[in-house]
Amino acid sequence: MKDLSRRGFIGGAAAAFAAGCASTRPALDAAASSAALDATRKWFKEAQFGMMAHWGLYTLLGGEWNGKPGVRAYGEWIQWGNRIPMKDYAALAKAFNPILFDPLDWMKRARDAGMKYFVLTSKHHDGFALYRSKASKYNVVDATPFKRDIVEEVAEACDKTGIKLGLYYSQDLDWSEKDGGGKKNEAGLKSWGNEDWRNTWDWPADRDYDFSRYFENKCKPQVEEILTQYGDLCLIWFDVPSTILPEQCKELKQMVRKFQPGCLINGRLGYDLGDYSTPGDNMIADKTTEGALYETVGTMNDSWGYRPTDTNYKSVKTILDIKAKCASIGSNYMLNIGPDPLGRIPVPGINILEGIAKARS
Repeated sequence: MKDLSRRGFIGGAAAAFAAGCASTRPALDAAASSAALDATRKWFKEAQFGMMAHWGLYTLLGGEWNGKPGVRAYGEWIQWGNRIPMKDYAALAKAFNPILFDPLDWMKRARDAGMKYFVLTSKHHDGFALYRSKASKYNVVDATPFKRDIVEEVAEACDKTGIKLGLYYSQDLDWSEKDGGGKKNEAGLKSWGNEDWRNTWDWPADRDYDFSRYFENKCKPQVEEILTQYGDLCLIWFDVPSTILPEQCKELKQMVRKFQPGCLINGRLGYDLGDYSTPGDNMIADKTTEGALYETVGTMNDSWGYRPTDTNYKSVKTILDIKAKCASIGSNYMLNIGPDPLGRIPVPGINILEGIAKARS
């Protein structure tokens, strides 16, 4: 694998300061880490525009299972919504072979549209990883005929185009694990509703359940993997804190600070421990505080994952209006794409990106 550790998005005085700090001097280390994070905060505030990609085994289903549409509009939630047994869902890995995947094309389109960073779903709620994980063989290299580390290739494409890399990781929900999260706890965030989002069709809700087993055996090892294997990350994007407890979120935050001192953490880590606020899907913050960081994350149509029957795409004008609204309140805007099973950005998505690029020229 190419050494991406010198991607150097921090730059300037902060990088020089950090490089000169000896690891045996804790006070200087802390100051260097603070300087690195401050530099990323400044970069993030100026970046304004990014791209996200939801991609995984759910892409193969396109929002349909056994002749029925997905219960939820979000294509990536089909395993939960349609109660697909793990033995059937995991079998999709044998068909995952996106031979037209071209991450350099993705990044060039993002760059031409004025996007400064890219966030990929390294592991979504289905538990399948888009990189080679030692913590779980349920990943794109070990379980599919594709056998290529998608995160690694995206990282290299980012490096070539000047796009900063961020990674999404579902730290709580994991439908491939009997102890995966989704069960609400008293300390959990009430805003996530009252539904039980665990896989209770393979593993009954009333059986022995211990989220800490999943957290220790899969979540923490995989978070360490994505923090240490792909060079500098500008941010890590956690999602749906539900079962996870405050002390577990603090552990994840400490891991990020240890391995990636200049990496931002989004607000969906939970318990107000993130570095910036992310409102609900396709929502813009009602109020902002001077000096704080915000990010609106939105879809091109109604689904995050690929769903060809969802043709409700926003116009280029609508997207540019949302982007302008976000900028007016000091919020970034991250626009999602849902690549198809072959690894292509769907044509409507390409048309939108090209329309945004044209509007910039």
